[in-house]
Amino acid sequence: MIRFDQAYRTLAVGIAILAGFVDAIGFVESAGFFVSFMTGNSTRLAVGVAEGHRAALLAGSIIAIFVTGVVAGSLIGARAGRRRTPAVLMCVTLLLVVAALLRVADAGWVAILGLAFAMGVVNAAIEGSDGTVVGVTYMTGTLVQMGQKIANALRGEGDRRWRHHLGLWAGLAGGAVLGARTVLWSAPLAYVLAIALAAGLGARAMWMARQAP
Repeated sequence: MIRFDQAYRTLAVGIAILAGFVDAIGFVESAGFFVSFMTGNSTRLAVGVAEGHRAALLAGSIIAIFVTGVVAGSLIGARAGRRRTPAVLMCVTLLLVVAALLRVADAGWVAILGLAFAMGVVNAAIEGSDGTVVGVTYMTGTLVQMGQKIANALRGEGDRRWRHHLGLWAGLAGGAVLGARTVLWSAPLAYVLAIALAAGLGARAMWMARQAP
């Protein structure tokens, strides 16, 4: 994340907030599965296989859809070139609209899979010129890097760059809190707010792309 300028760091935090918000929706709506945190689903898959429970099939389906979304997002981003970020975010917005329509039509699990696909796509939103991608839907690596940079700072060999990683984690965690509170109060409203947030981030990314030299 330190390879990006401040504007993209801020945008990355916004995308992390979106990921946490949507993941909370998926977790509540699916009664315990994740739409952006595939490590958790991998554990559920393994335990489900060991127990012979259908949870393994559900977790495996979400993982497969998520990976498919990553592939689709990467292809969209590569085709969009310099407008990679707004193109990916606008695609995510449309996917969230589709998921919301499926939810209204009582196609609950199909809507969950739609959320997972969208969260796979969003991981392709921000890529540096050297191919570095900011992971915005999973935080284990981010927390590891934060810990390593804190250790460097304590040895007097680093700076305050660990705060950028803390910001990403805090964004995802905060978004999850808001998403959980909203979906427990009104699921349709939660979907609408997720769409609005994605659209806002897409518009911001478009403005940033137009300002770039």
